[in-house]
Amino acid sequence: MSVFNIITLLGGLAMFLYGMRLMGDSLKESSSGTLKVAMEKLTGGPVRAFFLGLAVTALIQSSTATIVITSGLVAAGILSLHQSLGVVVGANVGTTVTGQIIRLLDIDSSAAVWLQLFRPSTLAPVALVIGIVLIMFVNFRNSKNIGSIAMGFGILFSGLLNMSGAVDTLAESGAINTLLLGLGDSPVVGYLSGAAVAFVLQSSSATIGILQAFSMSGLLTFKGIYAVIVGVYLGDCVTTAIVCSIGAKAEARRVGVMNILYNLGKSLLVLVAVTVLHQAGLLDSLWDSTVHSGTIANTNTVFNLGCAVLLFPMLPVFEKLANRLVRPAPGAAGPYEDKLLALSPSFFSTPAIALNSCYDALHSMLTAAVENLESAYRQLGAFDEKSAAEITAREDAIDALADGVGNYLVQLSPHIKMENQVRILDQYYKDVVEFERLGDHAMNIAEIAEQMHG
Repeated sequence: MSVFNIITLLGGLAMFLYGMRLMGDSLKESSSGTLKVAMEKLTGGPVRAFFLGLAVTALIQSSTATIVITSGLVAAGILSLHQSLGVVVGANVGTTVTGQIIRLLDIDSSAAVWLQLFRPSTLAPVALVIGIVLIMFVNFRNSKNIGSIAMGFGILFSGLLNMSGAVDTLAESGAINTLLLGLGDSPVVGYLSGAAVAFVLQSSSATIGILQAFSMSGLLTFKGIYAVIVGVYLGDCVTTAIVCSIGAKAEARRVGVMNILYNLGKSLLVLVAVTVLHQAGLLDSLWDSTVHSGTIANTNTVFNLGCAVLLFPMLPVFEKLANRLVRPAPGAAGPYEDKLLALSPSFFSTPAIALNSCYDALHSMLTAAVENLESAYRQLGAFDEKSAAEITAREDAIDALADGVGNYLVQLSPHIKMENQVRILDQYYKDVVEFERLGDHAMNIAEIAEQMHG
């Protein structure tokens, strides 16, 4: 083992994580507006919600992002906690798609020619070339976004290749050999290792991908990896719950807590099932066998699908527990409270959705301002105390919306990277000022009307 091998391993890890981040962010930017609309129209039962959560997560490659979006919609009153249950379970299953893509590492040079086209050593450079061409030489609406997705895909696989190559060399070292083989000696160590890495990386997909890269050493066995995979579930869901709780109302925090409860149940179910099956001798052929990238991907998928089927009837129980654990703060809801709740910090990771929430709030603000102008003009002809009170109440709501949207735009600004979104952000700043000014004009007219009839 040399320092150069360690540098190669760490460099490959950095490329893998950055590639996954770039691809995921680009996928979210290109599809998040559509995803929000699809999730807002979710009216079916938990099964339909499950497939929606699965599809969304498979598309944007992030269960955390899917659950955070869901928590924001629940906080805004667009979805109920009950409707979010299936989405959470589907997101947990959808995250296994990344591992199934990474299993392409198992394709070797002896495979059929058409299969070799899907080898990472072939896909990575092709994706990088396509990506750079789209970014630098093509100019249509989504070319840069699609190019970034391709670049992220290529960088991800380039990093995996570097990692797997370094692991092959490092596996000859006694220390690394002992470390990898030691995972099978203590399931507790494996469980805690998986949870810790997933918590630090804030991604179950990335952690499973790293495990798949290390499997190229030929030293990992099923008894060494199953506990690591289960630990990943807990580490990732804790991160998700923290993100859901940042500046969020009770409704949003319940989604994060529900995800933790589900993953705790899933972890316990898998650990008990594996222990029972092993004691019964049903896993003897698999227990000490060497696992490769595909085995890890399949194990993760089977664990998640099996738990989804078995725990689905328990979802109402998780919902009741989440409601008991997270109590809402007392206080009366004001007008347009749903629009203000939709301005959730949890949407900062998906700016398109955050901007869409700003649009909804601005639309309500404009509607209220126009209503006030019309009412104020009517007051000039026939003054009415009740209408005057309604105008004042709407003006207070307009001011609250202006403060909420204005502050939200300031907080959102550092997260905006795309050029068209920067333009939208600048326009929204102007809209806040103009719509608030309309409301002020209405108040001035209403005051003149009161003086005329006073």
